[in-house]
Amino acid sequence: MSDAIVNPTSLVTKAAPDFTAPAVMPDNEINPSFNLKSYLAGSYGVVFFYPLDFTFVCPSEILAHDHRVKAFAERNTKVIAVSVDSHFTHLAWKNTPVEKGGLGNVQFPMVADLTKNIAKSFGVLINESVALRGTFIIDKNGVVQSAHVNNLPLGRNVDEALRLIDALQFTEEHGEVCPAGWNKGKAGMKANPNGVAEYLAKHASEL
Repeated sequence: MSDAIVNPTSLVTKAAPDFTAPAVMPDNEINPSFNLKSYLAGSYGVVFFYPLDFTFVCPSEILAHDHRVKAFAERNTKVIAVSVDSHFTHLAWKNTPVEKGGLGNVQFPMVADLTKNIAKSFGVLINESVALRGTFIIDKNGVVQSAHVNNLPLGRNVDEALRLIDALQFTEEHGEVCPAGWNKGKAGMKANPNGVAEYLAKHASEL
C-alpha cells in the first residue's frame, strides 16, 4: 500500500485544508462550487471521509451521522461527507431508499472529490484510489482539533465525535482540560500539578 500524502494527525493544530468542489446539498440541489471555509464560517465542523458510494460499511456510517445531525446542530456543528465519487452518484444514492441499500435524504452536504485532491490534502487517500475512514473535527477558527482514521473494514463511532466536540467546547469555555473518558457533565481538570492531584484524589478509581 502506498502511504498517504500527509499524516492526517499532522493537521491537528493547523488550519483545515480548504477546498471547493461539487456537492449534493441537503435539499438535493447540486452546488457546483461548495467551499468548506465559507460553509463553516462561524461554526464548528465535522468533515468525514468514506471510501465509496453504494458499498457496505459506508451507508451505516453515513446514516449514523444523519441520525445525529440535530445533536451536532445543537453544538453549532456542521457535518460534511466526502468521497471520491461524483456528485451524480451521491445524488443517485440519496435517491435510493434505505431498505434497498440507499441513504434516503440525508441532511448534510456530500462532496464529490473526483480529483482525489481533497483526500490527499487531508492525508487519507490510500493506494491513489479511495479515502480511508477519516474524521476531522474543526473549531470555529477553522483549526483541526482532532483527526481519527480507520482502515476500510472498521466502522467509526459517531458518538465519539459528539463527545470530542463537547470536550472541545468545555475546554474553550472553562479553560480546563478533559481527562480520559470525559463526558459532558463530568468534572474537568486544571492543567497544573495541583489540578491533577485534586482530580485524581477524587476520580482516580473511575478511570
